[in-house]
Amino acid sequence: MLILKDKLKSIFKKESYSVSDLVKRAAVTTAVIATLTLGTVSADNGGTDHIKTVYHVYVNDERLGTIDNKEIIEQYIQKREQEVLEENPQFSFGLDDNVVYIQEKVFRSLVDNDQVLEKLADKLEVLADASAIEINGEPVVFLENAEKTEEVFKALKLKYVSEEVLTNIESRDAGDPLPPLKEGESRILDVTFEENVTISNEKVSPADIYSTEEAVTYLTKGTLEEKKYIVQAGDVLGKIASKHELSLADLLALNPGMKEDTLIDIGDELNVTAYKPYIHVVVKEEVYKKESIAFKREVKENDKMYKGDKKVTQEGRNGERLVNYIVSKQNGQIINKETIKEEILKDPVTEIIEKGTKVIASRGTGSFAWPAVGGYISSSMGYRWGSLHKGIDIARPSNRNILAADNGVVTFTGYDGAYGNKIVINHNNGYKTIYAHLSSISVKNGQTVAKGQKIGIMGSTGRSTGIHLHFEVYLNGQLKNPTSYINR
Repeated sequence: MLILKDKLKSIFKKESYSVSDLVKRAAVTTAVIATLTLGTVSADNGGTDHIKTVYHVYVNDERLGTIDNKEIIEQYIQKREQEVLEENPQFSFGLDDNVVYIQEKVFRSLVDNDQVLEKLADKLEVLADASAIEINGEPVVFLENAEKTEEVFKALKLKYVSEEVLTNIESRDAGDPLPPLKEGESRILDVTFEENVTISNEKVSPADIYSTEEAVTYLTKGTLEEKKYIVQAGDVLGKIASKHELSLADLLALNPGMKEDTLIDIGDELNVTAYKPYIHVVVKEEVYKKESIAFKREVKENDKMYKGDKKVTQEGRNGERLVNYIVSKQNGQIINKETIKEEILKDPVTEIIEKGTKVIASRGTGSFAWPAVGGYISSSMGYRWGSLHKGIDIARPSNRNILAADNGVVTFTGYDGAYGNKIVINHNNGYKTIYAHLSSISVKNGQTVAKGQKIGIMGSTGRSTGIHLHFEVYLNGQLKNPTSYINR
């Protein structure tokens, strides 16, 4: 719409009359309301031969200037209407503009037609009829018409269900009862929006009107929302960035002063600003299926068994049930699961474990903790470069402290060729662990250490390509794969 903002509420307190000049072409309609005021000007000599008619032009209670011919205004508006249609043939425009003229008879004519036209051009704004998608009462995105908004709604829903399913739902009579499901069957009950989504008619700039694809992308991606993340055990910067769909560079940019090699500690707070969608699609699905019931585990303490030793006195067995439930998913993620009915087919059997509580400080528990603060396995156990890699390599920790994997006694500390600075711990229960490439060692031979105690600092001594921990596990003298024994 080409609109002259606001309407003139009052002009001079003179006797006036209005002339309406309607111009219609294609989808464009303009109404130019001319208010003519007849003024009487008299001269002392009584002569009228040199009296001229001029028009004072007003828009929005603002005087633009004086012209000597109203047609120049009307012709300009008609020309502008045609330009708007030619520039935006796909849109519908409506012109509903008020130009007010004050006619006056004068002896001396001071007019500036060009200046008035220039000012008038500044008052014109191109607005198109559009269909707005409102979310919770606020217009968020504009489309060409209501049909386009329906296309957007359909495209959003088709991201999570098939077109056949959507068609069946939309054609289903809400009052008709659904037949009961058979075992193994499921069906989509409804596809809706979490938000209150409505449509309204608006007039906006053509530049603000989206295509169907652009609107779907915009509503799905949403707007930036500030979010914080608390560092957990085992976290590294790259892993945190990936978890929040950020590149490492993006994560560093969100946290000024942080670099790629910055060490992070458990409990640190990081900025992980993420996008929040404008619209959440909720899919309700009914399921009727057979599923297992996980058995429970009961642990009984035994003070005659060493701490870390355990034995199963009753094997656990899963149960089985037929269950009918309704699951709700929001943008593909389960947010609620409501059980309607269930039938127990087989009860689960509880697993009973006896766990030793007898403590000997120098004896390990038999369960190994992760020997570093965070980090990841950069090289697994196995053959590489023509020889056996006897353990695992752990790199990129949150900090470089090396920790005892279990209780035990230190039997070796020092430099050992390719291992560099090395520590050996005998856990006195058949297990022995080795820690290599340390930059420094914090314990001594013969010292008893506790599980999780700091024993050194990660480094790159010996035959090493970078800062990391080389970690080996032996059971009764036999080399074992550490990943089978570490609990993270």
